[in-house]
Amino acid sequence: MRFDRVVDAAASAGRALRVAGRCALVALLLGLAEVAAHAAVPAMVLTVHDAIGPASADYIVRGLQRAQRQGAPLVVLELDTPGGLDSSMRQIIQAVLASPVPVVAYVSPPGSRAASAGTYILYASHVAAMAPATTLGAATPVAIGMPGAPQAPRERPDADPAPKDKPGEPDAPAPASPPDAMTAKQVNDAAAFIRGLAIRHGRNVAWGERAVREAVSLSATEALREKVIDVVASDIPDLLRQIDGRTVRMASGELRLQTRGLSTQALPPDWRHRLLGVIANPSLALILLMIGVYGLMFEFSSPGFGLAGTAGAVCLLLAMFALQLLPVNYAALALILLGFALLAAELLSPSFGVLGVGGVVAFMAGGLLLFDRDVPGMGVPLPLLFGIAVTAAAAVLLGGGMALRARRAPVVSGAEDMVGALGEVVQEQDGRTWAEVRGERWQVRSDTALRPGQRVRVEALHGLLLQVRPEAAAPSPSPNPQQGGVHGV
Repeated sequence: MRFDRVVDAAASAGRALRVAGRCALVALLLGLAEVAAHAAVPAMVLTVHDAIGPASADYIVRGLQRAQRQGAPLVVLELDTPGGLDSSMRQIIQAVLASPVPVVAYVSPPGSRAASAGTYILYASHVAAMAPATTLGAATPVAIGMPGAPQAPRERPDADPAPKDKPGEPDAPAPASPPDAMTAKQVNDAAAFIRGLAIRHGRNVAWGERAVREAVSLSATEALREKVIDVVASDIPDLLRQIDGRTVRMASGELRLQTRGLSTQALPPDWRHRLLGVIANPSLALILLMIGVYGLMFEFSSPGFGLAGTAGAVCLLLAMFALQLLPVNYAALALILLGFALLAAELLSPSFGVLGVGGVVAFMAGGLLLFDRDVPGMGVPLPLLFGIAVTAAAAVLLGGGMALRARRAPVVSGAEDMVGALGEVVQEQDGRTWAEVRGERWQVRSDTALRPGQRVRVEALHGLLLQVRPEAAAPSPSPNPQQGGVHGV
């Protein structure tokens, strides 16, 4: 009996070991399958090396949506930007905060920067990283939503950009004038915005507010020491290695990153985003507007509809599309259109430069005010404005000079030119008299009798009939009163 019990116990232990082995094998296979599935979907890399604008915002938002559809474990947003539009920046930040896929903002390559709007995006990302020799900061808002607003109160480094209304603070300024009040509202709103982002991701709140109010900047090592960023990485593989195992706060809760050995897939901007980036450039928008208006002016000044009209219409539509994407000062746009109208009036009805000079001045003023030059990447370069203005002025001067020369030149065609011309009577038939004037055969009439071969001078033009008088003959001692050539003198 004792032997049977030993055999039964051994058999039971064998069965238990086999079951445990099978369970371990299943767990191992499931783990391998999970690792394989994790490795099969690479991290997506989005690259923005330009000012933050409508094109980059659309590119990032669509990239995050694609990463979600493909089940990407991570999105790396590689940044090198001087800043950009507030509206585009907030569109990007909203997409990042709502994304179910963790986003790592990485300022790279070395020598890059995340200034102004780039700093806000860095603060909003789930992981903030920088490459060595990169910078961030200078996040003071510049005329958010108000192109052409005064910038002086917050651009001076020795001036406090916002009113100090806290108790105990020295040198509190007097109540602000309307431009200062608007500046203070913009700065306070931006400071509260970056404070909220810093609190959400556990980053340095005080420095973020200083970046807004004082426009301070940091290098990568300083930012890591100040706890503004999470990682300093030399490249993307080093970045993925360092953030492996880090816990980030998502919209749905906390998430532990598993990035060691993760492959990456670059998603460059497609042709649509590249075209949008080119069109939404303020300089190109102004050039397209100029080409469009001048093309239509040239087309309407000549019969038919050809190349100039087609190119002008296309350029004008592209310019309108670009202007509706950009923050435009509509008063400045009206000045530009007024300048074009004055130049067109000068070309069509020359005023010897008066309308042309007014058009050039209106165009220059509108071009300077159309976009805010203090917003990074949104200003029109002064050389371009001067070049366009000089070209327009040259066209006006050329047209005015040609008009002045034409006014001073003698008339060479038309009814005015026919008056006073000499001709010769060639035929008289059926009560009609015909004369040859300047190589052309005309019907003529006169108050005196005419004969073939007689010289006549044109007095007036009535449709296709010339009023003439006999040309005086050479003086003679005894003129014959019966000859008609004498009576016309």
